[in-house]
Amino acid sequence: MSAGDIAWVLTSSALVLFMTPGLALFYGGMGRSKNVLNMLLMNFFTISIVTIVWSVVGYSLSFGDSAGSFVGDLDHFFLAGVDSGEDLLNVMFQMTFAIITPALIAGAVAGRMKFSAWIAFTTLWAIFVYPIVAHWAWAGWLADLGALDFAGGLVVHINAGIAALALILILKPRRGFGQEAFRPHMLPLTLIGTGILWFGWFGFNAGSAFAADGLAINAMVTTQIAAALGAFAWVLAEWWKTGAPTTLGAASGAIAGLVAITPAAGFVGPQSAMVFGLAAGVLCFLAVSLKYRFGYDDSLDVVGVHLVGGIVGSLLLGLFASTSVNESGADGLFFGGGLELLWYQAVAVVSVLVFGFVASGIIAKVVDLTVGLRVSEQEEIEGLDITLHEERAYVLAESR
Repeated sequence: MSAGDIAWVLTSSALVLFMTPGLALFYGGMGRSKNVLNMLLMNFFTISIVTIVWSVVGYSLSFGDSAGSFVGDLDHFFLAGVDSGEDLLNVMFQMTFAIITPALIAGAVAGRMKFSAWIAFTTLWAIFVYPIVAHWAWAGWLADLGALDFAGGLVVHINAGIAALALILILKPRRGFGQEAFRPHMLPLTLIGTGILWFGWFGFNAGSAFAADGLAINAMVTTQIAAALGAFAWVLAEWWKTGAPTTLGAASGAIAGLVAITPAAGFVGPQSAMVFGLAAGVLCFLAVSLKYRFGYDDSLDVVGVHLVGGIVGSLLLGLFASTSVNESGADGLFFGGGLELLWYQAVAVVSVLVFGFVASGIIAKVVDLTVGLRVSEQEEIEGLDITLHEERAYVLAESR
């Protein structure tokens, strides 16, 4: 790698790491004021948990050589044998992806999960789920099959989204779900988080080119277009359906567009990115309402945005991928490649859905039977900030 390439991937690593505090703000503003510090800490503490797991075993399981192509070996246990600058750069860049992926799950369980249970679940998930899917998509059998995932549509978003669904089905809904409105307590905080996520996503997607080159430029442009059109489409859809365009809708739509373009940013051109953004904005908007129809309490719409957005982007890639953008990719259906890539993408999506749901559900059940997943009813009523952390986010006046 040239000095410029190294500088770009170093910068991208910092950008992606910055996304996790941004995600904390995004989620924090969407929740209730009595739980905001709990949500911020769940996200922030994930940085510590996953950094340890990744350095000890996660990187080796993700990228270690494996004859079976199911999971990496333990040759890099405690980062053994990772002694060159470029190898360490890969460790750092991929670590930031491993950190934000379980952090995404936190939004689904807002307001009702024990912090000790979150630590246990995240630790086990970072060992037994994330590295396996990362290996499949970027070094194992899905990559060998021909499935494409430029920056984590499968590994990050579908993986986190299906894990969130499995976890909340075991955790059960919040008190009052479906009977009372759970309105965001501070949308300006959410919009600040959205801005940080949007900013960091350029490192997420363009950094995945691993070079400061034309492919990185393409990934940055497609990322911007999809995010903007995702916000545009979501706001128009909700305006048409409810009569009111909302700040939360614009923020959610931007994230939906970013999620959808993630697997495709380096495989499709700017014109195709418009379709990704529009499709994600509309389909994810429609998907978030499914939780009320089917009764699962996805507190902050992780399933509706990340799971659905990841599926949309991964499948659209089978239609719009073009080797004129990236010679190492493939041509999708609309660019002369036939149905082959779409089939590979469908196999990859279904594989991650099945494995992620089953494995995450097992981990959640184990944690529930040992540590216990759910806070008490009284703790939920009083709020997790004061009952679990003995802190309050907002002290506006002295108590009298």
